[in-house]
Amino acid sequence: MFGLGKKRSRLGRWLDNRGISQQWLANKSEVSRSTVSELCSANGEHEPTLPTMKKILKAIREIDPNIKSDDFWDM
Repeated sequence: MFGLGKKRSRLGRWLDNRGISQQWLANKSEVSRSTVSELCSANGEHEPTLPTMKKILKAIREIDPNIKSDDFWDM
């Protein structure tokens, strides 16, 4: 089960809708699990640094090559 009823960010909802775990994203992007967790949580409004954003987008684009940063974060 993904999400566990917690409020989710756009990134968190995207992962949940595709059945992708935060751990997969952390491993694939080489970003810490805690950072991925913060980015998937809607309560913190955490914005990633540019290098972190690039790593996450590179990993996600293996699944959906059309993803843009605007799909997850307001720039």
